[in-house]
Amino acid sequence: MEGKNKINIQIGENVLTATLVENSSAEALFAMLEAGPLTIHMNDYAGMEKVGSIGKLLPTNDQHIKAKPCDLILYLGDSLVIYYESNSWNFTRLGRIEGVTQKELKMILGRGDVTAVLTPAEKETN
Repeated sequence: MEGKNKINIQIGENVLTATLVENSSAEALFAMLEAGPLTIHMNDYAGMEKVGSIGKLLPTNDQHIKAKPCDLILYLGDSLVIYYESNSWNFTRLGRIEGVTQKELKMILGRGDVTAVLTPAEKETN
């Protein structure tokens, strides 16, 4: 993979941009998005994250990590998690949302369920 891929995550009127890490899980997610937008219905879990099914099993690269606010995590190979609080567990890191604070992210995610639409971000041209 040349450089790091970026994706957009639209929640309501808000569009967040995330940079994906370089691993087989993030590559598989990006390949899915190149085929078309991915809509994920996400539920709030434990007052620390939004989680929803991707609808497909992706390869995992689990490590014991501490997830921080704005982290994108693959859980059990088929669920996308957006953290707005910290948590430590065996996860696969997918990437990180850029350009928002924890407080702004919590406001965008709101309370309860959300729908997130993921698409590849436009590539920057030099």
